Amino acid sequence: MLRDHAANEVAPSPTRDSLRRFARAARRVIALSEAGILGFLVLLALVFYAIEPLFLSSSNLRAILVAMSFVGIIAVGQTLLLVGGEFDLSVGSNAGLSAVCSGWLMTSGGASVTLGIAGGLAVGAGVGLVNGLVVVRLGIPAFIATLGMYYTAAGVTQIITNGYPIYPLPASVSTIGQSQVLFGLGWSFVILIVLGVFFDVALRRTTFGRNLYATGGNREIARLVGINTDTYKIVSFVITGTLAAVAGMLVMGSLGSATTSVGQGWELAVIAGVVVGGVSLFGGIGTVLAGVIGILLLQVVQSGLVVVGVSANWQQVAVGTIMVLAVGLDLLRRRLQSGEAQSARRRLAARRNLPPRVALSTGDAPDMSYTDQKEEQ
Repeated sequence: MLRDHAANEVAPSPTRDSLRRFARAARRVIALSEAGILGFLVLLALVFYAIEPLFLSSSNLRAILVAMSFVGIIAVGQTLLLVGGEFDLSVGSNAGLSAVCSGWLMTSGGASVTLGIAGGLAVGAGVGLVNGLVVVRLGIPAFIATLGMYYTAAGVTQIITNGYPIYPLPASVSTIGQSQVLFGLGWSFVILIVLGVFFDVALRRTTFGRNLYATGGNREIARLVGINTDTYKIVSFVITGTLAAVAGMLVMGSLGSATTSVGQGWELAVIAGVVVGGVSLFGGIGTVLAGVIGILLLQVVQSGLVVVGVSANWQQVAVGTIMVLAVGLDLLRRRLQSGEAQSARRRLAARRNLPPRVALSTGDAPDMSYTDQKEEQ
């Protein structure tokens, strides 16, 4: 009776209900779900089309999809890392090193195409494994560890090539890299679709995905419930490194040679894209689909600015501004979520007739009725 009486005394007024619903609606908008990002992408494309109709020409659309497919493949792995609470700044130089090692094996090394591709994948996975061990086992922050690997991989690439491209590659490599298999698009786009669907489902629907979200959301709690957070982080680094190698070798095939320019500038482009897609830099939030859409959105911005005649220098300004806004929205979203959690604890305190500070320190889940649960949903 006392509990029911307390609940009646703190029953929210219609005004409070309206404010609460508005806050939840605002959080959903700020969260930038896949549908919201896709809607913004379509709106942006229509704006560029209104300025310059050639923007939506078939040739320009193919160019956009091809250009984003290489970075998009790496974005799949980077999304997994960010969800797990880490990131990798060495993906660009890793892609270049993997491509150069693969090309060297198929030329100077006298290896077959299959062995050369396997060697490139092994290099990429090895770089990812080293990154993961240094970050997880040695406790060195990912920023320092992967930045150091960025320079190391770039230096090794220069040592192997001495600054010169590796060619000629076997004809089959160029044939695969330059072939058009789907609406004039190459294998890079097909591989992006396959990897994107596979890892998006894995992140949403499997134990691996749920544990990875828990690892990035709150590592200590994840450990307490028995999740081996170290293993999940290391595996994510290895996946990211391997996908960087895949992207690098696809560029190598499209160029017909392994050059030192492969992967240059991909590091920040990948992180900017997935963050714009709504993947949190602080871990625990995001999907692979959203990350890939974010990469596409940035590519649309860059291509649109070129088509409408804006100086290329402004492309970097636009990308940087969009990334800062995306991080700002992520921080605002987290504040709103924290505010809702505190409100739930205050309602718990009122219903149990406890001081708010005591309820805030208990860590108990709110004892909500069915109606309250439906409102929270």
